[in-house]
Amino acid sequence: MTIAALLSLAPWALFAGVSGALAGFNPLHHSGPASPYFDAPAQFGILSTTPVQCSVDQAAYLVRHGSRFPEPGSFAGWQSLFAKLQNATYNAKGPLSFLPSWTPPIDDIPHDPLFLSSTGSREAFDLGVELRKRYRLTRGGDNFTVWSAGQQRVVDTATYFTLGYLSQGNYISAPGENRGHVITMPDSVNYTFADSLTPSAGCPAYSSGDTSFKATTFRGTYQSTIANRLNKYLDGLTLNATDIGVMQDLCGFQAEVNGDTRFCDIFTESEWLDYEYAHDLNYYYGSGPGNPFSATTGYPWVKAITELFVTGPNDATESSGSNFVPPPLIMSFTHDNNLPPAVSALGLWNTSELSGVYPLSAKSPNRRRTFRSSYLVSFRGYVALERLSCDEHDPPTSVKHIANQPILGPGASVNAQKYVRIRINNAVVPVPGCASGPGSSCPLASFAAYIKKRAAVAGDFVKTCGLQDVKNATNTLDIFTTFPSDAAQTSMLLVPLPYASAP
Repeated sequence: MTIAALLSLAPWALFAGVSGALAGFNPLHHSGPASPYFDAPAQFGILSTTPVQCSVDQAAYLVRHGSRFPEPGSFAGWQSLFAKLQNATYNAKGPLSFLPSWTPPIDDIPHDPLFLSSTGSREAFDLGVELRKRYRLTRGGDNFTVWSAGQQRVVDTATYFTLGYLSQGNYISAPGENRGHVITMPDSVNYTFADSLTPSAGCPAYSSGDTSFKATTFRGTYQSTIANRLNKYLDGLTLNATDIGVMQDLCGFQAEVNGDTRFCDIFTESEWLDYEYAHDLNYYYGSGPGNPFSATTGYPWVKAITELFVTGPNDATESSGSNFVPPPLIMSFTHDNNLPPAVSALGLWNTSELSGVYPLSAKSPNRRRTFRSSYLVSFRGYVALERLSCDEHDPPTSVKHIANQPILGPGASVNAQKYVRIRINNAVVPVPGCASGPGSSCPLASFAAYIKKRAAVAGDFVKTCGLQDVKNATNTLDIFTTFPSDAAQTSMLLVPLPYASAP
């Protein structure tokens, strides 16, 4: 079934959570990369539950780190706003009456910026618990391996995820069991090329395709108008467009840092939708389908996962030099700008079947778009691929059990067929032109053929990025099957460390 056909079946399902007509409008679901994690609404009317005749026997996730404190540049904006509010004599009323007493939610200025917040720690831990319950792909007590880019907030997210996923507390009596291994690699460097969870930094051509300035242009169409509206609540102080940008950012950040949502409450629904669309433009044209090198940098991860799905869980791969069999749940942790390239490589949210929607307009939002930053790069946002094992028919409604003869569960029969589904922040997103399987999934063989064709769109990493004359440049991501990986410069952390005996 085509995306156009799916759209015709459930045209309003795309916009659940946008119009707010049914559930109420929540600014935190429209704050782009500042949104604390939330499940994206269903798209195309596809349920997120696993089809009843299927089970998931293998899954792979590419995850942004959890909620964090601001980066130094953003924090400088917070400090400038605070100084402006404190250095003026003014009256504030109505929705802005809290401004004179507001302080930036940072209590450890030398250390907080950049790092994971307590909310981010919980988001990562909760994902571990959720996927343990959803899949049960590894036995409780087994050691478990995940992969992470090297910045502290990413490694911490991988660590808290692992602690949530591990299910038995043999930390003292059996220090060699129930341990997580976090394989880390250099973060945002230009010398590991495609063998990285931050590959755009290793593609010299990537920045030339970045036209995210369109987001700045679009912000210029609404921020001053918002400032004029809010200035009616101030006497002796004048807000400007820059202040509006900072204040809207603070909605999501303060909500996740200390639970303060007062900045969320002072903007209208339409102002939040403009704010979200500016982020959509930033990611679409910066690291997503609007950047011609986006698919190039996202393809190595997609190709590596597809090859593992074709091989199947718990089997050695055929690639040369492989010495490690990844677990059936393959978890990769990275940054926000490394998720849109995976979407580009998969050919999602950019279809020509939606006439007039893509490429995104730099002037006004089209509400039929499916590319929404809040549904992808929220804190702890993810792109996930699931390999489904499915029976031909639904389970029977009446089952006779014979003593000592276990009944096979869904998808466990020898005749079960294999399919692939994609989830983005839990919402199922169909593969373009391939949604004939259960739950709008794509037959595995068809998916592998589709990904092979996508190679022509993505281009060879080394050639497309202009690295032909660079020594050791590679277009292959081998971290899931090779440890240590010389090209990716991987190392390993143990989680949790064995307890030390008290002196």
